[in-house]
Amino acid sequence: MTLARRARSDGGMNYWPGFVDALSTLVLSVIFLLSVFVVVQFYLAQEVTGKDTALQRLNAQIAQLTNLLSLEKAGSLDLEQQIAQLRAGLASTESERDRLKGMAEAASGAAAAQGQVTQLSSELDAQKQLSVRALAQVEALNQQIAALRRQLTALEQALEVSETRDKESQTKLAELGQRLNLALAQRVQELSRYRSDFFGRLRTILGNRPDVRVVGDRFVFQSEVFFDASQATLKPEGMAELDTVAGALLELEKQIPQDIAWVMRVDGHTDVRPISTPQFRSNWELSAARAISVVQYLISKGVSPQRLVAAGFGEFQPLDTAANEAAYSRNRRIELKLTER
Repeated sequence: MTLARRARSDGGMNYWPGFVDALSTLVLSVIFLLSVFVVVQFYLAQEVTGKDTALQRLNAQIAQLTNLLSLEKAGSLDLEQQIAQLRAGLASTESERDRLKGMAEAASGAAAAQGQVTQLSSELDAQKQLSVRALAQVEALNQQIAALRRQLTALEQALEVSETRDKESQTKLAELGQRLNLALAQRVQELSRYRSDFFGRLRTILGNRPDVRVVGDRFVFQSEVFFDASQATLKPEGMAELDTVAGALLELEKQIPQDIAWVMRVDGHTDVRPISTPQFRSNWELSAARAISVVQYLISKGVSPQRLVAAGFGEFQPLDTAANEAAYSRNRRIELKLTER
């Protein structure tokens, strides 16, 4: 201490201890600020990471909003980077300000250093304002994410309601289909009963004639009963037979309910031997013309046209495939079939 006093007395006032103290204080302040910045940066990074994870889950749930969320995510990352840069600049500016303040205090009122400190303080305030705006933008993004989540919830609820309605509609359709099938089955049964009554009445009226047969659900008349060879004009005896059929049909029309769709189909058939006359160029034309002649005569007797159908099959639906006169005679026929429309 004697040497220190002597040195101070010999050299005048010694500023070095004070400068060392100020520099130590400055270093400690910088370390403290850096520690605070690191902690703040860590928590900010954790929070931003959590928001990114939430955004990824939201993107997986709603494909329709993927582009919008991606843009917002990118904007959020840009803002976070800007915030990090601003904070880094803020820490650097504060360090520089503290350093200059220390130098200004050590230089006991140096005007230039004080001006720099004032400028750095202004820059620090400006960067703080930028940081506040960036945080406000992050908050706005958070609000948009919350709104998107609410939209997702509403969409999921609407989807559940739609699925419930769809299941109810499918159940109702299945019930209607069952009712329709049951109604159709009942109509078929009713038509089968009327068909049996009609065929029974015709069988009783026509008797056991060799030129009239019952094949399955059809009455089969040999063509010779109604027509001459290669002709489609009804013979008088054929008209007499059709009078009987017309009478039975008229009675049937009165009995069958109007809501049952039924028709009497008249089918014309020929044998396999080809035909070519000025009037008919093929067996098909001949068979169709004969069926039409029968239908027209039944209509003339009062049978409703809506209940009649004429069809020509030519030689393509034979009952007997043998190549003899008996087979040819069997295949030349007019068939009457009561069926559904």
